[in-house]
Parts: sequence; C-alpha cells; structure tokens
Amino acid sequence: MVSGIVSYGVYIPRFRIRADEIARVWGGGDDISSSLRVFEKSVPDLDEDAVTIAVEAARNALDRADVDPKRIGAIYTGSESHPYAVKPTGTIVGQAVCTSSSFTTADFEFACKAGTAAIQACLGLVGSDMIDLGLAIGADVSQGAPGDMLEYTAAAGGAAYLIGKRDLAAQIEGFYSFTTDTPDFWRREGMPYPEHSGRFTGEPAYFKHVTSAATGLMERMKTRPEDYDYAVFHQPNGKFPVRVAKMLGFSKKQIEPGLVVPMIGNTYSASCLIGLAATLDIARPGERIFVTSFGSGAGSDAFSIKVLDRIEDIRCNAPSVRDYIGDAEYLDYAMYAKHKGKLRI
Repeated sequence: MVSGIVSYGVYIPRFRIRADEIARVWGGGDDISSSLRVFEKSVPDLDEDAVTIAVEAARNALDRADVDPKRIGAIYTGSESHPYAVKPTGTIVGQAVCTSSSFTTADFEFACKAGTAAIQACLGLVGSDMIDLGLAIGADVSQGAPGDMLEYTAAAGGAAYLIGKRDLAAQIEGFYSFTTDTPDFWRREGMPYPEHSGRFTGEPAYFKHVTSAATGLMERMKTRPEDYDYAVFHQPNGKFPVRVAKMLGFSKKQIEPGLVVPMIGNTYSASCLIGLAATLDIARPGERIFVTSFGSGAGSDAFSIKVLDRIEDIRCNAPSVRDYIGDAEYLDYAMYAKHKGKLRI
C-alpha cells in the first residue's frame, strides 16, 4: 500500500510589515523590495512562537480531514526557532492536539528543510507499518538582525502534514535528498541572530542543492518537468525559486500557485510546505506536484506527489493559504520591533 498525505494545514500570523517600512528605517527603499521580490512579511503576535504556530497548523490538518488524533503515532516538528534550547517542542504540540500519550516525538533542525525531513521520517514509520499516522510540521518565527538583509524576508508561519496509508489526499510517489557540508548560514548557541555568507548562499548552496536533488529525483523516477502540473521550490526570497525553476526547465505557470513569499516572506521550515499547501488548495485529482526544499548547511529534499480524488472532499474544511494571506493587519517598525523582541534591556 502506498503512503502519502492524508491531510494538511497551515497557519500564518495576521500581522505584517511592509518591506518599504523596514527600508524607511534602514534605507534602501524600493530597490531592496524589487531586488528580493518580497514586498511584505508575516510577523508573530506578542504571544506567538514556533510552538503556538505548530499547534494551529496541526489542528487545521486534523480538522481538514476529520482525523481522530489517537491515530497519530509520531510527531516531528522541524524549526530553527524552537523556543527552548533544552525542552522539546513536540511534547507541547502533542499535548495540545492529541487525546493520547501513545506517540513518539522529537524536534528536527536543519535550517529551512527541517519540515520536509520530518515528512521523510514519518514516511519511513508509516511505510514500515510501525505507526498508523505521522504528523510532520515545519514552523518558524525566523530572525534577522536589525538592518540586515534577512530582516526584509525572515517571517513567521507553519504547515502540518498528516502522513499515512489510508484515505490519502495525495500520494508521495518518491523522494530524493542531496546533502553536503556547505556552511552558508549559521547561528551559534547564545547568538540572537543568524549569520550568513551573503551571495555564497546562492550558487554553491541553494542552487547546487536544489538542482541536484531535483534532477536526482527526476532521473530516479524517469520523469521530466513537463510531467508535472505544478512545482514548488524553497522560497528564501522571490527571485531564487523563479530562477531555479527556469534552470530545471519548469515554467512560471507551474510555480505561480505556490509562490507565496512575496506576500508573507520566508517562513523558513514552513516555506516550501506552505507553498505546497497553496498548490494543494487548487490542485485537482490526477495532477502532479514537484516539490524541492532547501536548508542551509546544506541540503535539499525533492518529492514527486500525485493528487488523488479525496482532495476534493477535504479541501474546504480548514482555512486555505489564501485565506490567511488575505487576513492582514499592518505594523509600523516600532510595533514590529516590539513583536519580534528586538528591544533588549
């Protein structure tokens, strides 16, 4: 029996800050927005963190397919902004969404691809019949130092996927990973903000790993870009996924439904997964989706996904990505700094 996606859910905070408001404080103006192709980003509320975002996304996934949470045998939460250095996020999520304590959990961290790594772990447990359902989550309240280029893109959001064998909304046909030790982005213990290697994060990191994972999967499955109706690539900004899609032979039309970064910013571990959710929100049975994540450090996971008939039954039972994007309240830089805890005493 094949494994795949039983349900999915997302959560994006309603607060936003526009890129030109950040530029008003630090300079750069329209040049930065047009260069990054990110025009606004999501901001967590004062009482929101990676845990609360993960819980909301998980609840939406359960509600969308009316799944009994007692069926969940594993919960893996991927994030690079877990609120505790020593204390699992997964136990809090499990307590909030499950009615049983009979599940295993662990926190994942691999920059922006920890969420797709969680999906792979769930696929292994489900595929070996060790559990009925696995809950894989990517959730982040990502950080950028004041005035740094990351501040224009580092956003907040989460996506949760229930992985199983029964009542599938989409089949995961195969996956392929490509990983190397490429130190393009890092944050040491105790540092409040990450550091990055500027343009180095592009060519030897993002583009090398995304193209290698994507071509590896297509070679393994003997598929081509034209075999897919949609494609989703990790979205650190608005230009990288467009460029890598072109490099691989995918069209702009294929990536447009999942390209949400210009409106909500880079949600890190949730970025690729929210793009996939936005695509599932409109995809029809029989259509195929090609997905490739990226995490600095560095690695990529590529997936081939086929949408099944059940998507029509569950699609409208929880908020869509576009529902969250449309529910926006804008902050000025002072309130944004307060929300993000940038004011330190």
